[in-house]
Order: sequence, then structure tokens, then C-alpha cells
Amino acid sequence: MGDRTEFTGASHNMTAPSLALQLINLDTSQFQGLTFGVSSFQTGLTPEIFFAQNFLVLPDTVTVASISLPSAIENFFPQTSETRPRIQFHFYGKENLFKDLQLGTRLMLNSYVVSARITNATVINLEIPLVVAFHHLQPKEDQHIVHCAYWDFHKNSELCDTHSQADFNHTSTDISKTPINPEDVRIVTIISYLGSGISSVFLGVTLLTYVAFEKLRRDNPSKILINLSVALLGLNMLFLVNSWFASFNTNGLCITVAAFQHYFFLATFIWMGLEAINMYLALVKVFNSYVPSYILKFCALGWGLPLVVVSLVLAIDNHSYGRRLSRTPLEESMPFCWLKNDVTFYVTVVAFVILILVCNICVFAVVLIQIRKMRVNKPSGSRIGLLHDLRVVASLTFLLGLTWIPAFFAWGPAKTPLIYLFSLLNSLQGFFIFLFYCLMKDNISEN
Repeated sequence: MGDRTEFTGASHNMTAPSLALQLINLDTSQFQGLTFGVSSFQTGLTPEIFFAQNFLVLPDTVTVASISLPSAIENFFPQTSETRPRIQFHFYGKENLFKDLQLGTRLMLNSYVVSARITNATVINLEIPLVVAFHHLQPKEDQHIVHCAYWDFHKNSELCDTHSQADFNHTSTDISKTPINPEDVRIVTIISYLGSGISSVFLGVTLLTYVAFEKLRRDNPSKILINLSVALLGLNMLFLVNSWFASFNTNGLCITVAAFQHYFFLATFIWMGLEAINMYLALVKVFNSYVPSYILKFCALGWGLPLVVVSLVLAIDNHSYGRRLSRTPLEESMPFCWLKNDVTFYVTVVAFVILILVCNICVFAVVLIQIRKMRVNKPSGSRIGLLHDLRVVASLTFLLGLTWIPAFFAWGPAKTPLIYLFSLLNSLQGFFIFLFYCLMKDNISEN
């Protein structure tokens, strides 16, 4: 019926008790996506339709059900100059129309149904997923009432489950991928953004301080710290603006932002690993540890290796980067540019982080052993000496990135408290680097 209906104007809707049909004859020159939803509905009555010619534009009130098509859908419009492409949306307020008798009473449909159709077209390999959002008719306990389903036509698979959770927070490494309470998601998201903003400011102050005083950056540890601060600042700044770039709904822009986010993420970890290597050479290989062009080789590794990894990912499959959509209580839908391919994520992020952290933990243990030996050799330990040792341990924990460890143990009942600990400490990593290696550094305070 929707294909054969004739009407004047760009759009037309037809409603009946429990049913709604929205027809749009598109002007492709101004197409930026479409969003259709039902903002109010009671069983047996006529649905109230919400419609916007944009992607993920929803009314202020929560919709009963909605479906949103990205601008990339225009690649599948019929190639004809005679008529405009037609898209039709459907809403069914009677879930019994879709009852599967073979399921009996074990499984029941717990939402209304929405759908979309492009007349005379088939959609395959859609680069940006469409979004379907709905309310449960019978809200379940310990689940957020708004649920989502993102369908990726490129892989013919769902990108998220029915739980409300953030796909990406400051960690970028939700290993277990299991949901946490929506209120906890909201708090963790706020902590991550505030912590990243604070870290960005103090990393900037740290860099300005080291640039202003030449004698502070003469030794190798200071030069390595400067590079680590640059990488960490880039990671934090991109995290803060990532969702803003993703909101433009431009695939090329989102791939670029995600690639840079990945680059600075890898660079940050490599420079933390290089910090550990430098400490090992200073503490263990005290003699015969001269390396020609020491810092230049470190820079080649610290900035070159991430470039190689990101370039390989782009060369093999640039669709590994792109727009992820996360349903959070903080926003109705929070887009984020990041890795979409799970294999790429676990190989170039999780495995990479584990490798660096294992090396850094070993160096950290060596440092603790050295501190222990020095304490034993002293006649008696003073309180000042103990505080100094604790300060060294704390500073190394942040410098070597050991605050990322809780992410790998955030499973089961321990997930929520560990995610809180991880988000708080890790998002403030830049601040603690400023505190221990700038504000509390002796030769800086003297200046």
C-alpha cells in the first residue's frame, strides 16, 4: 500500500488504531538521514507520530519506539530521474500480530514493532548502522527501561545487546563487555570526562614548565616524560571531543578521529613502556648501558610503531574504525568514533596493553626490590624515609600506567567498584604526573 499510495508534497502519514504509516518522497540534495518514532501511544488508540529529516533527532519526551536511518542509506536509492526515492516507516501497536505460536508461552514479544522500507531497493553493506530504540511493555528489574538495537548491515549482526551500557568510556578496554547499573554508567561517564579535562589542563602545565626551563629537560628521563605527556594529552583531548566529531555523522571524519584516537592510545602505552625500559637500564644495567642516539631511537619507536599499527589496520580494513553508538543515561544516544571490529580491538588494544603492562609490572617489582634493599641497609627507617618510599611507589604506579590493571579484573560482582576505581585513577593520570614529576620535583621547586 505504501508503494502505491499517491500524494502531494514531500511527506504523508496515515494512522489508524494501533497502526501508523509514514511516507516520504525524498529530496536527495538535502538528505541528512531520517528519524521516525511514536511519541505517545495507548492500546487501541491512534499513535502520535514523530518525524525528523535527520539522523538520531528525537523529541524531548522519550519515544515509545523509533527507527533512525543514517545519511549513508542514500547510496541504496533507486537510480532513476523520473521520481524521487520513497521511504516508508511502519508502526504496529499490536504485538500479537507477530506472535510465534511455536514458541508457546515461553517467549513473548515485549515491545511494539517499527520498520522501514526503501521502495524498489535492497540495503546491504551499510557502513553506518541504523538505530532502533524501544520501551519494554513490561519493564524488567535491574534493566534500564530504554533499550536499543543497532543493526550493522555490513556484518549482518547486532552491535549491542538489550542492556543499557556505554560502549566506550575513558578506558577503551571493557574486556568483559557485561553491563553495569545505568546510574553507575552515568557517574562513571561524568568521572571520565571531568578527569580527562583536569588531566589535559595539568599535562599542558607540565609541558609548559619543562619547555620554559631548559635544564629540566636535559636528562633522558625528562625527555621521555615530555613525550609521554604529549601522547597522553593527545589521548585525553581526542577523548573529550570524540563524541562531538561523531555527531556530524560523517563516515570519513569518524574513521579519521578513531584512527588518531587509536594512534595516541598506542603511543601512550609505548612511552610508558619506554619509561620502564629506561628505569631498567638505570637501575640494573648501570654499567655498559650506553646506547648511541638513545632518545632518537626511543622517539622512532614511541611515535613510529603506533603509526605502523594504525596504517596496517587502515590498509587491511578501514571499516575497522567507525561510529559506535552507546545508549547511556547521560544522553539518549552517545556516538563515539572507535574500533568496531572485535578482532582488531583485542589484537591491537587488549593484547598490546597486556604486553606493555606485564613488562612494566616486572620493572616495578625490580624497583620495589631495590627500594627494599636500600631500606634494609639503613640503620633505622625514619618516617620521612618511609613517606619518600611511598611517594616513589605511587609516582611509578601512574608513570608506568599500572592504574590500567583494574580493567582486566572488572568481572562479575567486582566489576562496578573496579570500574569506579579505574575511571577515577586512570582519567586523572595526567594530573598525578603533574603532581609527582612537576609540582613535587625538587629542581622545579628550586626554580
